[in-house]
Amino acid sequence: MKEKKYNVAVVGATGLVGRTMLSILEECNFPVDKVYALASSRSVGKCIPFKNNGLIVSDLETFDFGLAEIGLFSPGASVSAIYAPKAVDAGCVVIDNTSQFRYEDDIPLVVSEVNPHAVGNYKKRGIIANPNCSTIQMLVALKPIYDAVGIERINVCTYQAVSGTGKEAVEELTRQSTDFINAKDIKNHVYPKQIAFNVIPHIDAFQDNGYTKEEMKMVWETKKIFEDESILVNPTAVRVPVFYGHSEAVHIETKEKIDARTVRKLLEEIPRVTVLDSHEDGGYPTAVSEAEGKNPVFVGRIREDISHPRGLNMWVVSDNLRKGAALNSIQIAEILVKSYI
Repeated sequence: MKEKKYNVAVVGATGLVGRTMLSILEECNFPVDKVYALASSRSVGKCIPFKNNGLIVSDLETFDFGLAEIGLFSPGASVSAIYAPKAVDAGCVVIDNTSQFRYEDDIPLVVSEVNPHAVGNYKKRGIIANPNCSTIQMLVALKPIYDAVGIERINVCTYQAVSGTGKEAVEELTRQSTDFINAKDIKNHVYPKQIAFNVIPHIDAFQDNGYTKEEMKMVWETKKIFEDESILVNPTAVRVPVFYGHSEAVHIETKEKIDARTVRKLLEEIPRVTVLDSHEDGGYPTAVSEAEGKNPVFVGRIREDISHPRGLNMWVVSDNLRKGAALNSIQIAEILVKSYI
């Protein structure tokens, strides 16, 4: 029997995540027929590389979503708020990479390796939410431990690349680095302080409790994805002068004791996790040398916490544009077409 193919609309196609979505659609075996690249009117007519001929960008505002069965959205939350419901009304299932719908009870929030069963709940609203990039890579690494012995508490410090903010932030880091090396004045536009050769302990808006929204996303999303309101999460999110690839120092307290060797073995059995964990110089993953441009979640520095009887520490690295955004969205689409539409 001939394989069914699907028309896919990529919303926000000119952005970093949108371009990565198109790149992964080109690389993988997703059963795609036609691909529509959509963006705001100022980008209409641009040509984006895709397979042999490229794609001409169409206007999101006037696009007929009845032409597509699946919409991969990454245009910004306010835009998704307007156009995702319109796409659903036209019969298109939306997989949204923004924060717009993540915390609504009747919209599933999915990491493909963690809670794929939740995809089936898309029928309530026609929308599936993609979690925050920092949450995705952390939960992929923690899922086998959670299943084996349970997790009571997560302490996590993130070291997040500027590409998580967008193209303007990548350009700002490039410009500031060049100006710094050439002894020129450093100017800030995207971030409140210089990002080149610096770290900024501030991502997204500050909340009333003193945490930032980026940090609280990890709290809210972990509870929803694991379907466990009892799990405690204490995050600190930091922006670092790296172009692509988020890194995380993750410290957990499990419900039952588990040793580092067992954890290492559990992680080595997960298909989309790569363990790089040897006690020698360079025996650990980093954003630049391993994660950038790659699909797996990389885990290293696995060790038992010397300060807690049921504590474990690990270092988790992943490409934020791929597994942290575009790839996870497409993996959700793969589950959708395999089991639901």
